[in-house]
Order: sequence, then C-alpha cells, then structure tokens
Amino acid sequence: MTSSLDASETAAPAAVTPTRLRGVAYWVPMLLGTLGLLMAINQTFNLELLGFKPLGNAYLYYLIGLFLAAAFICFPAWSGARDRVSWYDWPLALAALISCAYLGQHGLEMIQQGWEFSAPPEATVTSAVLLVLVLEGVRRCGGWPLLLVALLFGSYPLYADSMPGFLWGNQYGFGETLRAHVIGVESVIGIPMQVVAQLVIGFVVFGAALTATGGGEFFMRFATALMGRSRGGPAKVSVLSSGILGSLSGSVISNILTTGPITIPTMKKTGYPAHYAAAVEACASTGGTLMPPVMGAVAFIMASFLGVPYSEIMIAAFLPALLFYLALLFQVDNYAARRGLKGMPEEEIPDLKETLKDGWPYLFSLVMLIYMLLVMRLEAYAPYYATAVLLVISLFKRNHRMNGKRALGFINELTLSVSNLVAILAGIGLVVGGLSYTGVAGAFSRELLLYADGSIPLMLAAGAVTSFVLGMGMTVSACYIFLSILLAPALVNAGLNPLASHLFILYWGMMSYITPPVALAAITAAGVAKSNATRTGLYAMRLGGILFVLPFLFVINPSLILQGELGPILLSTVTAVTAIWLLASATEGYLYKVGVLSLAQRLVALLAGAALIYPEKISDLVGVCLLLLIYLVHRFSKGPAARATAREP
Repeated sequence: MTSSLDASETAAPAAVTPTRLRGVAYWVPMLLGTLGLLMAINQTFNLELLGFKPLGNAYLYYLIGLFLAAAFICFPAWSGARDRVSWYDWPLALAALISCAYLGQHGLEMIQQGWEFSAPPEATVTSAVLLVLVLEGVRRCGGWPLLLVALLFGSYPLYADSMPGFLWGNQYGFGETLRAHVIGVESVIGIPMQVVAQLVIGFVVFGAALTATGGGEFFMRFATALMGRSRGGPAKVSVLSSGILGSLSGSVISNILTTGPITIPTMKKTGYPAHYAAAVEACASTGGTLMPPVMGAVAFIMASFLGVPYSEIMIAAFLPALLFYLALLFQVDNYAARRGLKGMPEEEIPDLKETLKDGWPYLFSLVMLIYMLLVMRLEAYAPYYATAVLLVISLFKRNHRMNGKRALGFINELTLSVSNLVAILAGIGLVVGGLSYTGVAGAFSRELLLYADGSIPLMLAAGAVTSFVLGMGMTVSACYIFLSILLAPALVNAGLNPLASHLFILYWGMMSYITPPVALAAITAAGVAKSNATRTGLYAMRLGGILFVLPFLFVINPSLILQGELGPILLSTVTAVTAIWLLASATEGYLYKVGVLSLAQRLVALLAGAALIYPEKISDLVGVCLLLLIYLVHRFSKGPAARATAREP
C-alpha cells in the first residue's frame, strides 16, 4: 500500500528507483520531508514551535521550497538518470530553497505594499527563477503534456489581447505576468497549493502511517477472509482489497503494483484468464480514487472550489462509488458462475476472527477518521488525530509497532508523495492563474452556454468528451482543475446541481485509466499479469462500463449523490442496484436462478437494466416488467436456454 494520494497520476519520464536515493541523496529528502511535516503540523495546530508561525502566503512558499527541492532530488530529469542523482539536481534544489525562503521572508511586505503590481527588482528576478523551477518540477513529475499545458496557459496573459472573440482577455507585461503568477494568490500559491498545505498533507500522513504499521497487509487478509471462499473468490478479494486500499491512498498505479502481484496470480490460478484478472485489478484500483473516505487530492480541491466541507464531497461520492464496486462484484461473480470457478483453497484463507483481533487498530483509526470528518467536521485535524491514535495503539502490538526502519519508511513515503503533489499542483496553478487573470474563464463558460443553446445533453456530451481527452494527457487533478474553471460554471449556470457537475468532470477525467488507447491502469495491470495490454484495456473498459453511465445519471438525478429527500434517495438506490445487477448479468450472460442466458435473454436483461437505471417511474415499471418476463419465460419454457443451469452458491 502507498499513501501517494494522486502520486500515481504522474506521467513523468522516469520514476523513483531504490538505487537513486542512497547516501546523501537519501538523507537530504528525508530531512526536507521531516521539516515540511513539522511545519504543516505547526501551522495546522498553531503551535508556534520555536516562536515560528509564518503568514499564510509565507507558509506556502516555505512548503513549496522544501518539497520542490525534494522533488528535484527524488525525481529524475530524464529516464537515463533514474538510478542516480545528477550534479545539476543539487543546484536546482538549492535554488528552490533560496528563492522560496526569500519570498517567504517578505510575505508580509508583499501584502502590505502590493508587490503583485509593483515590486523591487530582486523580487521580480526571484519570481522568474521560481517560475522556471516550477515548470521543471511539473515536467519531471507530470510529464511533457502537463508542462506544455502549463506553458500555454501560464503565458496566456502575454498575448490574451491578440486572441479573437471570447478568447480575448486582459494583457499583462512580462514582469507583471511573472509577479502575478508567483506573488499573486491565484496561481502558484492558489487554491490547489492551499489545499495541499492545509488538508492533503494530513491525509498523506495517515496513509503513510497505515502503510508503515502494516495496514496494507491487514486489509488484504481481511478481504480474503470475507470473500475468499465464495465462487470466484480471488477476483472478489481483488475488488474489495483494492477498493479499500485505493480509497485510503487515492493512488491508482501504486495500488495495482501493491495488490496486483498478490491478487492477479491467485485469480489466474483459480481459472480467470490473465487479461480478465488484470482488467479486474485495473478497474478495482481505479475505482478506489472515487471511493471515500480519502479519495485523492482532487476531492479536497473540489471541496475548496465549491466552498463546501469535505464531508459533503465524501457523502456525495459514496453511492456512485458503491454502485461501481457492486457492478464489479456482480460481473466477476456471474463470470465465475457461468464457468464454474471455485473459491480459494481453505488453507489459504485466514480466520476472520483472528484477522480482526490482530488488525482492529486499523479499523478503529479509520472509523475515527470518518467520524471526525462527518460528525465533528474537523477536516484539518482529523487525519493527524487518527494517525496519533493508530501509532499509540500500535506501540502495544509487537507486529505493528513503529520501529526505526518503519519510521524511515514513513518519512520516505510522505516525502515522495507530497513532493510529487507540490511539483504538479504548483504547475497547475499557472493554468488557474492564466485563465483567472485574463478573465477568459468566465467568457468561455458564457460562450459554451450560448453555443449549446440550452441543450443540457449536448453540454454533458461535450463535457464528457473534453474530460476524457484531457485525461489522456494530464493528471486527474490537472484535468479537473482546468475544467472546473471552464466547464463547470457553464453546467451550473444551465441549472445542473453544482456538486454533481464537478463530480461529472472528475469521473470522466478518470476514464482514460481504463480506456484504450491510454488505459494506464490496464497497461500496468497487464504488465503484472503478463497479458496483452490492448485486450486487457478492452476488458477493463467493459468491466468498468458503469463508469460511462453513472456521471450522466447523478447529474440528471442528484438523489444518486444522496441529495434531496429520503424517499427518492431510497427509490433511486434500489432501482440503481437492481439495474447494475441486470446490466452485469447481461454483460456476462448469466442470471441468478436462471443460469446461462441466451442472446435474446441477454438483450431483454440489458433493456431492463437500462430502463431501471433511468430516473423515471414509467421506465422503472418497464424495467421490472422485463425482469419478470425473463423469469416467467424461464419458468415455463422448455427450450435449451431455460434448461441450462450454472452452479449456484
């Protein structure tokens, strides 16, 4: 398990390798990460350690300096340097520390004297230096596509007045643009960075503590004890364990690389083809970033953009994510039933009682985290308190105690995760700033409404395609932030639910993880399973097909994000669960108490599921009638399809 919280989104040229961080190159990032953690705790709890309590903007600069410097040491500039720290990484790290220290030291003067508009020459030069470092950081951690996007929109104020139509905006001079991006509060130190500094670091700490104390192993054993005996048990274990771990880490790729080497071979051993096993793992890990309580950094950014407590995002995201995982479980169960696949051998299944007895601290800390988020609304403090409780309890359990080796692993995970996030989100801040300072964002939304001519289906279709395409070349955070500025206001102004509109963008931005040609999650899982990547991607797209439908449904019917009165919410939940069960049955060709379905039966089941999932009482009635028709025909028919039986639990 990893605590990367969107670190998996990285498309950098080369990843961190164990051989890269050794000697001084190991200890310097550890020191920087420790200082960053202490600063975050000091700021969150207002401790004033050593009399130090910087202003908000100064705190952000200090944090950027520490973790951007760590990013230059941890993440290579090119693939050939992935096994060593190059000589030029050190001056880049030093420049990040010095430039941010200068800006942080003058944080109060910036506000009082309006440095964003007129600043001393050295402040403008320092801004230029930091801007170059931010661009290099986003290239290393986000890849070339994200760098090009940051450059294009970051430089937009320089030529905005030369653009046609609604793309026209306010023009800035070169020095003004530098200062606006670095000293202004809407770009490099804008909302994305503020969210990392104020909220995300705490949740990274909680995830890293779970990892260091053995939480990943516990949740894998827990899933095995619950699901291992059922038909197709290994696939269900993969769905459950990857969902739990992904919901806590917010990471797709690292989740696959952590659980996949265990779940995929077990699935293959019990009869699942390699491509199907890899597709299951890819979908389960992808869905983890949509499942509360933690989700990913993008969920915290969404809460800030909407101006709502994070608990509202958690509640709204719960039912759609649950429906996605139910769809996966139904499909793997039907697949196993049709092909007669068994569960895991009894000797490989841990005892549930013993598993809970050994791992109850993880469940207790998780319940505590959720309680503090939903009931006490202590979003900034909750992960730190939950981490403290977990670490204190682990002191009394020898297997989970935080020793020196685990403590170093904890700091290492924290440093890698946060430095990756800081590097990416500082670069994304340039996109936010470029669109905000020029005023183009509002004009774009107005034009989109005008061109759509009030057609909500057309706007949703355009938004889905745009989110999907951007998700291919950008991180989910970058894709969401970009479209939350341009597209979300148009959807909201068209009369759609604000929270549903933002979730719509998030869901469609995630699609590229399991959809060819990119299908990064499917390709990673295929590598673990040694299966064909294209075939794995196609099966992942089929298994995750509910993701293509869900965003449209909860935009049209907000009761699916638990908004509205209790009656409609319960009705929507029941019909949605029944619908995905029927859709899964149609996809896999097997229906409970009917058995293997003929082509005609599969079509009827597909129509019944589609009717039930549409939020209208007439369509629900049609769906129920079609479902009853399948069972009635099966009961009274004498044909081969009706006699075909499959193994029931």
